[in-house]
Amino acid sequence: MTTVAPPASGAPVRQATRADLLDVFRIEKEVFDQPWPYSAFERQLGTPGFLVSEPAAAADAGGHVTGYVVADTIPNHQRPLGHVKDLAVRPAARGRGVGEALLTRSLSVLAAQGARSVKLEVRAGNDAALGLYEKFDFEYLRTLPRYYTDGEDAYVLVANLEDRDSF
Repeated sequence: MTTVAPPASGAPVRQATRADLLDVFRIEKEVFDQPWPYSAFERQLGTPGFLVSEPAAAADAGGHVTGYVVADTIPNHQRPLGHVKDLAVRPAARGRGVGEALLTRSLSVLAAQGARSVKLEVRAGNDAALGLYEKFDFEYLRTLPRYYTDGEDAYVLVANLEDRDSF
């Protein structure tokens, strides 16, 4: 059994609101070479798996969103399959447990929606993300060659959501 405790930072995580969209989009553009369009985040508003983190202290990061995750479920035979579509942390907020807090909460949301397992795609060269996902017992499933427009491969990772003590 795997136990993933909330990160020590206690980064507050909540459902995203319309007021968060500009911060989310700015982080997306800062972090990714191929950012999602603003409209993609607008379409996710109101979904349980669109979550944002805030600074643990109001003085941190000017009170803005420090990171976000977009996760949902997709039909998969008798039970839905969880899918983490997008996860990013503002570079200035990295190393404080924000990614762990977001992933913990999103996995809990997916499990509550009936998902027994979850998948995601990650750049083969994104060592920081791979390290985070390893902490949550994600395992390599396959490589998607030249998945990104710059030609980099993506790894498809999967994790079992059953038999976990907590998120």
